[in-house]
Amino acid sequence: MFFSDQLITIIILSALVGGYLINSLADFLNIKHLNPELPNEFSDVYDNSKYAKSQHYLKVNTRFGFITSSFDLVILLTFWFGGGFGILDNFVRGLGQNTIVSGLLFIGILLFLKLLISLPFSLYSTFVIEEKFGFNKTSPWLFFTDLTKSILLTAILGGFFLSLILWFFESFGPLAWLFCWMTSILFIMAIQYIVPTWIMPLFNKFTPLEQGPLKEAILRYAKSINFSLSHIFVMDGSKRSGKSNAFFTGFGKNKRIVLFDTLIKQQSIEELVSILAHEMGHFKKKHIIKRLLVSILQMGIIFFLISLFISQEGLFHAFFVDNVSIHAGLIFFGMLFSPIDMFLSLIMQASSRRDEYEADRFAAKTTRDHHPLVSALKQLSAHNLANLTPHTFYVFLNYSHPPVLERIRALKKLGNPKKDVIL
Repeated sequence: MFFSDQLITIIILSALVGGYLINSLADFLNIKHLNPELPNEFSDVYDNSKYAKSQHYLKVNTRFGFITSSFDLVILLTFWFGGGFGILDNFVRGLGQNTIVSGLLFIGILLFLKLLISLPFSLYSTFVIEEKFGFNKTSPWLFFTDLTKSILLTAILGGFFLSLILWFFESFGPLAWLFCWMTSILFIMAIQYIVPTWIMPLFNKFTPLEQGPLKEAILRYAKSINFSLSHIFVMDGSKRSGKSNAFFTGFGKNKRIVLFDTLIKQQSIEELVSILAHEMGHFKKKHIIKRLLVSILQMGIIFFLISLFISQEGLFHAFFVDNVSIHAGLIFFGMLFSPIDMFLSLIMQASSRRDEYEADRFAAKTTRDHHPLVSALKQLSAHNLANLTPHTFYVFLNYSHPPVLERIRALKKLGNPKKDVIL
């Protein structure tokens, strides 16, 4: 036994409560850091009324997030120390099913309970907060249709993947982690092709971008940087939210650009090209591959650690579960691993913020003009009511992108390359 049940309890409880307190402190500092004076860089896209609205939006979401996280922590601790995990484990064992079915039921019921608990908060966020600030376009029918589809997809894809993990740990002993790791890699690679082709169209309509100045400008830029591109789609994001975005998905010949219809309506052609230049920069600078490889390596380490801890009786006693099982061990290890996971996420986010700066520089240099990207970032921030001056500690904990004001200032320092630069 690596750790006693008392030590495991202390580690997990400290991680849960400590994480809650740290994030609450970050939220408090973030709110206190709000400056009623509009940064000069945004004077052309904000007026005083809209800037005040963006700060009010942050305050409302922060208070709501505090209520949500507090409620979640209380429910989890009550379930844990009330013996909920042991009761549930005894229940699924009493059904007389094999270990894989019992594992699927145990984890499936936990996920379903978590969904039920979070549902009222999700409804309030969508139909009260987002509605109040003019973002929500989702109807109750669409909300519950999306929810049903998500549950079914999770049950099918997640259930299949989880069944394999349970089977590997049950059948292959010390080498189980290696089989789990290899399967996870294949699953991740398959998802890169399955999601854009079959899953995303279940939720949104993707229409090929029609011929015209915008498509021509995008293809012309892609050609200038030797970026193979054949799929450009417009997504009907406006049916759910008034917020705007653009993203890449897929790999190889299956990669595609997706533009929200709201984004196209709000941005000029130059600004849209600059946004996509930033996204293409992630590919050209190998950021996507780097993140994928790091995730794969991290997954291998996690599965190896699971293989060491999954049968330790102290882990189960800490959660008041009498019988050692693979399915419960997966859940308990996830909670035990949470302090390390938080530390790793901070490293990943810091790396991601560096990548965003590099992609910004790539866009500015290859388009030979930083102004369109600066303008696009400012307008996106104004339209989405983004926080322009987040606290440094909050950024450190939560931001995968640098604050928009810092990105704009970094871009302005670059200036513009000479127009005769050869791409």
